[in-house]
Parts: sequence; C-alpha cells; structure tokens
Amino acid sequence: MVVRTLLVRGMVVGVLAGLLSWLFLYFFGEPAIDGAIAFEDRLAHAASESDGVALVSRGVQSTIGLGTAVILFGVAIGGLFALAYAVAYGRIGSLSPRATAAVLAAGAFVAVVLVPFLKYPANPPASTDAGTVSQRTGLYVVLLLVSVILAASSISVGRRLHPRVGAWNAVLLAAGLYVLTTGVVLMVMPSVDETPADFPGAVLYDFRVAALGNQVVLWVAIGLLFGWLTDRSLRRTTSVETVGGQR
Repeated sequence: MVVRTLLVRGMVVGVLAGLLSWLFLYFFGEPAIDGAIAFEDRLAHAASESDGVALVSRGVQSTIGLGTAVILFGVAIGGLFALAYAVAYGRIGSLSPRATAAVLAAGAFVAVVLVPFLKYPANPPASTDAGTVSQRTGLYVVLLLVSVILAASSISVGRRLHPRVGAWNAVLLAAGLYVLTTGVVLMVMPSVDETPADFPGAVLYDFRVAALGNQVVLWVAIGLLFGWLTDRSLRRTTSVETVGGQR
C-alpha cells in the first residue's frame, strides 16, 4: 500500500472523526464546562474580583472554536494512525485490513489515552492550580511516552514468543507484561490532586466522563472508518487486477 494514499485517507477519516467528536463534546462536554465556569465566577464574585470582558464569547468557544480544535486534532491523529497502519499491516498475524485497523485503534487508545488518563485525568476549569500547569503537562507527557514504549516493547516480546507458545498465548503474555509494567509505572509516578474541596463533584465527574468518552468516539471512528475504506480500496484493486489478468 502506498504510504501517501494511506496518509491522505487517514487525514480525511480524521476530519470525519473530528466532526463526530465535536458533536459529542458539544452535547456532553459543554454542560460540564459551563458548570465549572459558574463555579469560577462564584469564586471571583466572592472575592470581589472581575475577569473583565472575554475576548471570545462562550457561544463562539463552544461552537466554532471547539469544532476547529477537535477537527484539527482529528486530522493529526488520523495522519499518525495512517503511518502506524502502514507499519503494522501484515505484521499482526493474518488479520484483514479492517481487523488490523480495529486492533491498532484499540491498542493506541489504551496506550495513548487510557493509561495516562488513569493517572492524570482531564480536569475542567477552576479545578486545578494554574501555577502547576507545566508540571502536570510534563508528567502527563512522560507517562504517555513511557506507556507507548512499554506497549511497543510488549508487542516485540509477544512476536518473539509467538513461534514457541503460539499466537493466543503470545498475545496473552504480551498483554499481561504491558499491564504489569504500566501498573508499576502508575504507582511510582507522583500523583497530582489539586481539586478544591468545594468543587462540585458532579461537574468533575461529568467532565472526565465526557473527556474520556470523546476519545472513545474519536478512536472508534478512526479505526472503523479507516479499516472500511482501506478494505474497500484493496478489494477494488484486487478486482481490477483480476479482471485485467483475465483479458
């Protein structure tokens, strides 16, 4: 498969996944953000402070601003997914194009999203200390990189064990190794808990559920759409080659 074609396909799929992500966040994420902003406003009012007039209104932020951000993010993730697919296709057993895309998307979601989220979940406005943004971001990036490295290492171990123990046992051993090593890393890395005691628990819960749910929507859409388009393209190419060979 041509990498350029896969890259373009991944970016197109990223646009579609970004649109779905936008809709999900608009209906399920924005209410939690509104609740966090209301809490922040109450704190400012109690302290007799004023944030002044916002440069961009909430209406623009929750529609055009949100849509632009998540679509661009979807394009970036779709492009990276396509490059990873080009490397992975044909190297994950005898999986079909659709199955390869689904397994790759599921694995990427776990390593890139779920594991870092378990230690450093997303937080809404007014729920953290603005002075520790750099620290929290740094810890999150470190955990993300470690998670990806451990996932790649576990897959490598599984591939080496495959001839000895069989495909199913190799998969179980690789998965177990990843869970064990990431569990140790999660326990070792420092925790960050800055949420004020009086911050609304429902707002925090809804925001985190929406943040994780958004990633589920994004990765499921990318995996399914990319796999479907790639499978369709390969079938069409095979059909054309077959017809051409019969002439």
